[in-house]
Amino acid sequence: MTATADYRTLAERAEKELAEATAAEALSWTVEHFGDDFIVASNMQDAVLIDLATQVKPDLNVLFLETGYHFAETIGTRDAVQTVYPGVRIVNAQAEQSVAEQDAEYGKNLFERDPNQCCFLRKVVPLRSTLSQYSAWVTGVRRVDAPTRANTPIVTWDERNGLVKINPIAAWSDDQFNGYIRDHGILENPLVSAGYLSIGCEPCTAKVEPGQDPRSGRWAGQSKTECGLHG
Repeated sequence: MTATADYRTLAERAEKELAEATAAEALSWTVEHFGDDFIVASNMQDAVLIDLATQVKPDLNVLFLETGYHFAETIGTRDAVQTVYPGVRIVNAQAEQSVAEQDAEYGKNLFERDPNQCCFLRKVVPLRSTLSQYSAWVTGVRRVDAPTRANTPIVTWDERNGLVKINPIAAWSDDQFNGYIRDHGILENPLVSAGYLSIGCEPCTAKVEPGQDPRSGRWAGQSKTECGLHG
């Protein structure tokens, strides 16, 4: 049996066994089975997942997709994470081309004309390249984030990327999530308090109007709702 088949079997078993697991239980399971062979993904909107993960393993790797289009506040949050959690190693996954090189090949502002292709080049490809070095990854995906995420399991086999995927806070409500930030003084991107409730690349992120879906500020005016990282 190959390692991939072994991990697939492990994930399929855990999907059932950890269906009701707490975030701490899911993260402890991750460290128990993967040791150093996993990475925690963060878009640097906040440090909730990083804070939870470092309670189980202080010296972990954190994946940040450095697209070249981030808000200055997002880069500042990434740098602050490194200061607040000194044991963390930030892995900056970059696209194969710089923004200038992409502009030269595809034309300026590809995100306006073909956001799917831009996300693929600047997010999906670097993600796959980085994840190929690990056997598991941990994400902050929550079921309440979007209808497309409503059935997110705590643990699953990530067929697209070929590794185990752990979503420790999948079941958390917005009240739980915001309460954790408030009660533990968690680092948060300052753009959140300015009305940006789902933060991605600067050209494709807008403020969210009161009462609107938090992800309505992503690719506003377009049918696109996901960047392709989670399906």
